[in-house]
Amino acid sequence: MSALLDFLLTNPAILGIGAAILAAFGWGVRQRLAGERAERARQAATEAAAREVADQIQNDIGALPAVAARKELRSWARD
Repeated sequence: MSALLDFLLTNPAILGIGAAILAAFGWGVRQRLAGERAERARQAATEAAAREVADQIQNDIGALPAVAARKELRSWARD
């Protein structure tokens, strides 16, 4: 067993292949994390834009007199 372990740890070709496999795995993990960060940023931007539109609509409705607001909102209500 120790001869096999000694062979694996001293053979430069096997060490190079092992290092390449570990490097590829590390690169893949890094790319996956970068993708997750990008997706979270995209969703946050989308939610912020939707929140801004909702706030603008809320402000527009709040500026209307009560009768006009009811009339305007009636078209959005389900029958």
